[in-house]
Amino acid sequence: MDFSFNEDQILIQQTFQKFCEKELNYEYVRWMDENVDFPPDDLWKKFVDIGLLSGPVPAEYGGQGMGVVDTMIAYEQICKASMSVALAIGVTTGFGLRFIHELGTKDQKDTYLPLLAQGKFKTCMALTEPGGGTDILGALSTFADDKGDSWVINGQKVFITGAHVADSLFTVCKTERDVKKSMSWTTIMVPRETPGITIHKIGKISCHHCESVEIFYDNVVVPKANTIGTRGKAFYEIMTVLNPERIGVAMMGVGIIAAIYEYCFKYVQERNAFGGPIGRFQILQNYLADMYINLENSRNLTYKAAWLCDHGKPYHLEATMAKLVAAEGARHAGTYGSEIFGGYGICNEYPVSMFLRDAYQIQFSPISNEMSRNMLMQFQGLPKSWA
Repeated sequence: MDFSFNEDQILIQQTFQKFCEKELNYEYVRWMDENVDFPPDDLWKKFVDIGLLSGPVPAEYGGQGMGVVDTMIAYEQICKASMSVALAIGVTTGFGLRFIHELGTKDQKDTYLPLLAQGKFKTCMALTEPGGGTDILGALSTFADDKGDSWVINGQKVFITGAHVADSLFTVCKTERDVKKSMSWTTIMVPRETPGITIHKIGKISCHHCESVEIFYDNVVVPKANTIGTRGKAFYEIMTVLNPERIGVAMMGVGIIAAIYEYCFKYVQERNAFGGPIGRFQILQNYLADMYINLENSRNLTYKAAWLCDHGKPYHLEATMAKLVAAEGARHAGTYGSEIFGGYGICNEYPVSMFLRDAYQIQFSPISNEMSRNMLMQFQGLPKSWA
């Protein structure tokens, strides 16, 4: 077993590490967190120029054809600097690319994949509804009526990341009546500027510079040509999006743990109390040791899931475990990291408070930690705990 990166992967890691040190230093990240609801256009262009948007796009559509492991190597550095920026990138490279490349028609691929590679097509996935997220199969009620050559959509979505700036909303709707719920969904690509769409920002403690919103669809007319995948099969088809999403979210947790650990490790060597550096205190060493262990475990699980995905092997179990371990590790790091910093741990001048706030978002998104455990046991053959 070889856990090392090859020369190309080391170059990717070093390139994005240097990029983030220059373009995503905490002073700028803090400014974004206090002033914008999505990364500014000039930063987005820098991500385009360095190849982050084109990386996972197939070469025949103007991309670099990078696999999931290579993409995660770059993504880890982004996650370590700002989970908000990682989310902003992920809703396009994760959702938009996957929907179009895995489920799109030839015309859809020819039209949109080059735009994705050029950073000219932002997307989001509109799935979660007010009635539930984890129980989305029972909660989903947004309906698209078949009007011949078009769909007419009515309903509401909530907690949709980046929808307020997306060019197109990949909206999961019911399109069938009197059939099993799992056979009633269809994904429809809805341009954000379509008449009948209203978007409201939610406001939350986490990820301030990548806002989540609620979307209202009021008789929204969309051409049938905007259907993604097979009518009635979206519940099964979107697994091609949701399972990789867990890998990306796990990497966000890895980034948070890594960032907090590094800030804290440096701080305990510089901060003096009771006649010497606080790094000599046993309890603080215990906090740091647990962070370090959580970092190693979550990083290994995340890259293993990415490797399995790249090699066409089942990875749903590993991706779920990675998300769970990374999310809980991030919350632990945020909680104890803020204690290590004492009063400064809740001050915006220091980054630990931002990472702590951001860590809470991945405790329940894209799947709750509790449901992750239940699903892991379901994968092992135990009955559904929620049925």
